[in-house]
Amino acid sequence: MTKYLISFPSEAMVLTDEEFPVVSADSHAVIEEAKAAGVYVFGGGINEEVDPVLVSADGSVSTEIYPGSELTGGFTVLELPTREDAVGWARKIAVACRCAQELREFGYDPAS
Repeated sequence: MTKYLISFPSEAMVLTDEEFPVVSADSHAVIEEAKAAGVYVFGGGINEEVDPVLVSADGSVSTEIYPGSELTGGFTVLELPTREDAVGWARKIAVACRCAQELREFGYDPAS
């Protein structure tokens, strides 16, 4: 089976204070559904209050990250038999989160 990354940048989710608890409950319900279906691998949100760093091979740490690599928002990793299944789960998450989701496929590596 293939692992898929379903994600959205934080600016995609535009909610009122009243909507937030409902969206939170709906999104958690989809995650519980994925867990019950045995397809959930990992998920969460990027802590945007902690700046990313770039760690070099010599162990040095820099506050400058790769250009264009900013990562914000939330993500879910699911393991699914087909891309069509991944699109279906991405749709469920989009409905729950009230915003479109990006779908990416992890490359297969038998050693990982």
